Amino acid sequence: MARRQRAGDDSRIDFTDIPELTDAQLKQFRRAPKVLVAARIDREVFDWLRKYGDGYSTRINSILKAVMERGR
Repeated sequence: MARRQRAGDDSRIDFTDIPELTDAQLKQFRRAPKVLVAARIDREVFDWLRKYGDGYSTRINSILKAVMERGR
């Protein structure tokens, strides 16, 4: 069984008892659209974000979102 899972072989799985998702259900899984903005940040902040690798703009968004949710 583990070998089939590693190979991605799901041919023996019975999906017949799983209902299909509605459009409304699928819609709730979509991400909100992003807005492209330009922001000026201190060099030391930029360097700190970049030291963790690619995805620094995603990291900025995550930090800002966490602060936003704490303020609610």
